[in-house]
Amino acid sequence: MMSLFVKNPIIFQNIPCTLVTGFLGAGKTTVINQLLASKPNDERWALLINEFGRIGIDGALLASSQDNDLEQKNIAIREVSGGCICCTSQLPLQIAISRLLSEHHPQRLLIEPTGLAHPRELILQLSEPHWQTALKMNAVITVLSGEQWQQIKYRDHDGFQAHVRDADVLIINRYVQLDTIEKQALVEWITKLNSQVKIIWAASGLTASETTASSDSLVTDAYSSTLNDQLNQPSSIISNQRKVTISNPKKSMIGLQSPANSLATVPSSSSSTDETKAQASADSGLPYRYHEEQQDFQLAGWRLPTHYILNADDLQNWLLALPNWQRIKGVVHTSDGWMQINFNPGSLTTRTIDPQTNSRLEIILQLDNTVDTNAVDKATEKLETENGAKASSALIDWEECDRELMALVI
Repeated sequence: MMSLFVKNPIIFQNIPCTLVTGFLGAGKTTVINQLLASKPNDERWALLINEFGRIGIDGALLASSQDNDLEQKNIAIREVSGGCICCTSQLPLQIAISRLLSEHHPQRLLIEPTGLAHPRELILQLSEPHWQTALKMNAVITVLSGEQWQQIKYRDHDGFQAHVRDADVLIINRYVQLDTIEKQALVEWITKLNSQVKIIWAASGLTASETTASSDSLVTDAYSSTLNDQLNQPSSIISNQRKVTISNPKKSMIGLQSPANSLATVPSSSSSTDETKAQASADSGLPYRYHEEQQDFQLAGWRLPTHYILNADDLQNWLLALPNWQRIKGVVHTSDGWMQINFNPGSLTTRTIDPQTNSRLEIILQLDNTVDTNAVDKATEKLETENGAKASSALIDWEECDRELMALVI
């Protein structure tokens, strides 16, 4: 059955396609929401999200942020979990794109690769001949957080730099704390990595909700117009890549073994009966937890049955007490109702959402040796003292985490 989806992808002609990239926690979801808000009512768009973890949350976060039903807005969202569309095997990408094109017939495709992957591998794949007729590759839009750039652990991180190198357009957000000298230093740093990139400063460097509330509507409108214009600009990065042949490209991201339901469509009224049954089957094995250690990050996620109701305040306090967390996201049934959680070190966002099929929670911790032990909790300091070494995977006792999380269930 799979061969049916990848046998002849070029039957689709010149579908405009845009990559929206950026390091973990840069603010890609905000930019994608801004792009989706500009969609003409009579156009069909599709969004392919590649999540690094196994739980699958980003699609629900995007879906819940839309004012109207996705079906009514002619927007289809498909998630590919496990970071697999950016790996050297092209099959997951071909299947995911082919299904979106054949099932939803979109007039525009947006792709959001995981923030923990180098975008180069995905660019290499989309530069292959079999996509050159099917997809019209437009500018690669990359999101960069000014708050992250201020920290040397990000500036010197190869993955952080890789997103800048492979960008046609760079959206800089969360920069209000930068003074004039720092902004100039940021531009010089960017130019050294990519002298051809177009730099766009997000309106006031604010998040989507803050931008909406801003009194400076002229600045906001100008930024939105400039951002939307990039959807129709050709990609120099991909065009140049198509002109060269690269043999044995270096694998630039980590592959995770994705679960059987890695290709998961965000539930909506248009979901098929088979998809609904598959979801119900997947939920039968709950509660479920996984954890993986990759490079200098550790990932963990939980799926919980819908009848598990967690104390909202205690859950937030527990999450924020985790050592050196870099990203926390979830859709969780709490004592305050169903909540969307979207935390990064520069922004803590929660909002109420419609009931979900189950609770999902995912966290990403940075566990490299550059971590300041003064910022790590007392349990970690004790562990390092006892073992006489920096803690890595031993930093977290996942079984203890399970017990602590279950203790929050009302």
